[in-house]
This record gives sequence, C-alpha cells and structure tokens, in this order.
Amino acid sequence: MEEINSVEVGPCAESEYLKPLRVHYNQNGTKKTWDFMQTHDSVSVLIFNTTSHCFVLVKQFRPAVYMCEWERSKKQPPQPADKAEEGAAEAAAPESPQEGQSASEGESSSQFPPASAGVTYELCAGLVDKPDLSLEEIARQEVLEECGYDIPAAKLKRITSYRSGVGVTGAKQTLFYAEVSDDNCVGAGGGEPREGELIEVVKVPLHEAMTFAYDERIPKTMGVIFSFIWFHNNMSPKYKISTNV
Repeated sequence: MEEINSVEVGPCAESEYLKPLRVHYNQNGTKKTWDFMQTHDSVSVLIFNTTSHCFVLVKQFRPAVYMCEWERSKKQPPQPADKAEEGAAEAAAPESPQEGQSASEGESSSQFPPASAGVTYELCAGLVDKPDLSLEEIARQEVLEECGYDIPAAKLKRITSYRSGVGVTGAKQTLFYAEVSDDNCVGAGGGEPREGELIEVVKVPLHEAMTFAYDERIPKTMGVIFSFIWFHNNMSPKYKISTNV
C-alpha cells in the first residue's frame, strides 16, 4: 500500500468522478462568482462487530491527502535528518509503516513525504453512482467489498446525512450503522481490484475508540470521529463497556 513512486501531477481535463464548474449569481444585489466541483453523493457505514466488540474501519492511501502533505512539506524549512525521522514516526498511525519513495523525474526522494503521509483511516464508504440501487443496497455492497461482511440491507440503520466539502463540492453523504458478527464474515474484504481499490481492514476495540478518535497523530476522516461519538452517546450503554472518554 505504501510503495508509492513516480509521482507526476498534471491538469485534469476529464473525469468520470468530478467536474470543475464556475457559477455566477447575484446575492442581495451583489454579483458573485464561485468555483466548485460537481461530484457524486456517497454513503458511509459505521460497522461494529458484536463478536469481538470492535469497530471495523478501512485504511487506504489517498492521493489528495498525500499531495496536501507534499505541498505543506515544501513550505517548511528543512529539518536535520534525525528530527525529520522523529517527526515522521510521530505522524504515523499506530502501526509503523514502511516508507515508500515518491519522486518524479529529476527530483530527490528526500523532498517528498513518506507514503504514509497519504494513508488515512476511514469508515467503509462508497459513491452513490448506481441509480437502480437504494442507498441501503449501495452501502451493503460496500460493506461486502471493502470489509468482507455479508449482511442484509435491512440490517443497516440510517443515522443521518450531511453535506461534505460545502465550499468545494457540497455533496451529501448518508451515514449508516451496521452490527455484524464473525458469522457474517465471508471474505477478507480489501475493495474491488478492478476499480483500483487497495484497502486494508482495521479493527479498533470499543474501549479504545474515543482515544483513537481524538488522537491527532492518527490521520482519519471526520466521519470516524462523529460516528464514534454517536455510538458512545447512543449505543455503548447497550454493551455496558466504556468507550474510554
């Protein structure tokens, strides 16, 4: 997952996932212009394994996150080798990932952050790009493909929906909750290779959930933090186990 190299950046002339647009409008008599991205809505699922009392997340490399870290690192003054290695270790997730080389032609790999800088912990999620399926059915497919659990769509509980990236995309994400057991596990997960997905399934014990959520050294999405808080407020009394707030 973290063997990243031959990085090249160029303009995006055409994409099936997003489309840059510019809107002109009047607001209270003032002419305004705004640039935004047209993209798909999405679903995400907080998965809780009732057998092992743990949350099931996914871990994957996100090029957009990596490029943000790349740009940020270019603005910082160079650090001595020992301090740079120490900072990289602190920013790494709980496990110690291997560093991959990430350099385009003519540039030294030392100018680029390790591949782990682009790896994030996320809820199981997917795009709403199948008009013939309900949100629950799309979420069910993602749980099976990414995490390996086969559950009926009826077992998915809708928590809420919200807008993400309101300044850029304004897309809506619908969040579900699903309880699974080891009996529901029919595969290793890992995503759909034909779609270029490379996903690692990660389990977070219930008693470590809130520590995980608030640990800024662990790169994660807002969906993970929000859903763990939701579980703590709504579901943890059912299992009589502290989520360690």
